[in-house]
Amino acid sequence: MQVAVWDTYVTKKNGAIMHFDIIVPSAITDSNVIYSYGKEYLTTKGQEEQNLHSEACRFCHIEYVKPHWEVSIKQKGYFIYEMENCE
Repeated sequence: MQVAVWDTYVTKKNGAIMHFDIIVPSAITDSNVIYSYGKEYLTTKGQEEQNLHSEACRFCHIEYVKPHWEVSIKQKGYFIYEMENCE
């Protein structure tokens, strides 16, 4: 399966910048769907009120799914790859 990687930066309530990728099946191209996944993730991190928009979340590239991503994608429709300040 090919997946699309959306590079995302969100300013947390404390001012730190969260950096994470939203990884979805490549057939999903509607940015509103991608943003809804990002907002769902932000809620799990206590950052539900933070802004996620086109300047903060952009398509980056296509790649082949990694096995540990696939489980989440099959369950929720997406996988979040945390990179910076996501604790």
